[in-house]
Amino acid sequence: MGEFVRLEVDEGVGLIRLDRPPANAFDTEMGRELIARVRDAGERSDVGAVVVWGGHKLFAAGADLRTLAEADAAQARPQVDALGEACDLLESLPKISIAAINGYALGGGLEVALACDLRYAAVDARLGQPEIKLGVIPGAGGTQRLLPLIGAGRARDLVYTGRLVDAEEALRIGLVEKILPAEKVLEAATADARSFAAGPRQALAAAKAAIAAATHTPGPVGIGRERALFLDLFGTPDQREGMAAFLQKRSPSFGA
Repeated sequence: MGEFVRLEVDEGVGLIRLDRPPANAFDTEMGRELIARVRDAGERSDVGAVVVWGGHKLFAAGADLRTLAEADAAQARPQVDALGEACDLLESLPKISIAAINGYALGGGLEVALACDLRYAAVDARLGQPEIKLGVIPGAGGTQRLLPLIGAGRARDLVYTGRLVDAEEALRIGLVEKILPAEKVLEAATADARSFAAGPRQALAAAKAAIAAATHTPGPVGIGRERALFLDLFGTPDQREGMAAFLQKRSPSFGA
């Protein structure tokens, strides 16, 4: 288990806990630990869904600027590559992931949240990509993942200005899916993740892949991918149980 990122598993939910005080700022080591924990969550059969949480005070404040302020491109690359790979792995994880956001989710912290399937924010949360104010831009997928969520105009607004949005605006523009009291964010994310972990896991993974296809290859290619994913589910235990339960007028009991 890592020094800054832990994976705790309970009732099918893998809690990936970011824990690098005081701000959960990402350096190369923390990015690499996040890669390892996401891989662990993907490989473990006792993990059916994932929650990413930075603690009660904040989610993550971005990159550790102490290691970047005087860096050239070659020196900055390992840190940026580590966080970018972690976000890519999180996005492609064949399990549903939820970012539970207390406090600030800024820069690289927001990029981690954007790589999750869903984002639940505390009423006092603040989110943004303030990199432009540092003379740079998002480098771990922020510009790319903002676009399908909030549209080009709003993505430009956030990236060009570097301004932060509160929870209400984040919900209004589609940056988060739920707003909750600060003390309820982790609880709600874990409860929903537990529901996803109970299954049907294969169908949820297929749904995630189909929606990703709509984002990355919209039109006929994405539609074809959806159809193939749909057909591949026939003959799986979850499909057999789900349809049998419907015909028998009972609740399905999906396997883990």
